[in-house]
Amino acid sequence: MLEDLGDRYHEYLARWQREVGDVAVGSFAKFGGKLVKKLSFDEFSPILVQYAEMAARYQESLDRGDTVNDLVLKVLRDQAAQLLLPPPKGIDDPGAG
Repeated sequence: MLEDLGDRYHEYLARWQREVGDVAVGSFAKFGGKLVKKLSFDEFSPILVQYAEMAARYQESLDRGDTVNDLVLKVLRDQAAQLLLPPPKGIDDPGAG
């Protein structure tokens, strides 16, 4: 993942343009019922890495049949929104709408 952070950031910028419109880096907009900030590359990179790691652990937990803490689900939803991504499959957002 670290080797393609630049490509992933450009995909993120394209999602912003498509989903939200022309917004300056550092500005805020609504996405998926949440107020999110358009991130700089330096802000985006650690959030993407953490999100990818958490999403992978979440999927592994589901595959094992583990119980998942509500706090973990909230963090994943919030990080997905920051990245303008849908939350991982199986996470319903009761606050969306």
